[in-house]
Amino acid sequence: MDDGEGAVARQAVSIEYRLAVPADEKAIAGLLERAGLSSEGIAPHLPHFVVAVAGGRLVGTAGCEVHGSAGLFRSFAVDPGHRGQGIGAQLYRLVVSHARSAGVRDGYLLTDTAEGFFAKFGFQRVTRDAAPRAIRETDQFRSQCLPASVCMSRSFGNAESDMERQASV
Repeated sequence: MDDGEGAVARQAVSIEYRLAVPADEKAIAGLLERAGLSSEGIAPHLPHFVVAVAGGRLVGTAGCEVHGSAGLFRSFAVDPGHRGQGIGAQLYRLVVSHARSAGVRDGYLLTDTAEGFFAKFGFQRVTRDAAPRAIRETDQFRSQCLPASVCMSRSFGNAESDMERQASV
């Protein structure tokens, strides 16, 4: 809908958040590829992915590779037409809540573009060597992300933050 001055008004569309299912794999891969992110190796970790769906279309995703008490957070993407609506933040809350329920106590991630986003949630820059061996041996660490990618970590400890406590999948 045009407002008469060339601006297009966004229609309010309800966003459904849920755990990913195998049928979502192709849509997740497409969204990741459009965002310039690797979709390699997502299939075995789909049980630890969350998605955002609007109008029957997948518009956001976030995942975690669970390696004991350590989790590698990966594959965060929101469709460009749906950015700025808090979808990324909600996906973050949900994937962390799910990962914690799967036993993750320490989170790690690699990013080229989203350091500021993750810093808002308490992630801090660390060296790659600070990550446990199980995380360093993932395909993400070894080959899918550039050596110059920023490594970040955060401990979730035993107490959840207020935002994470609000989220449930």
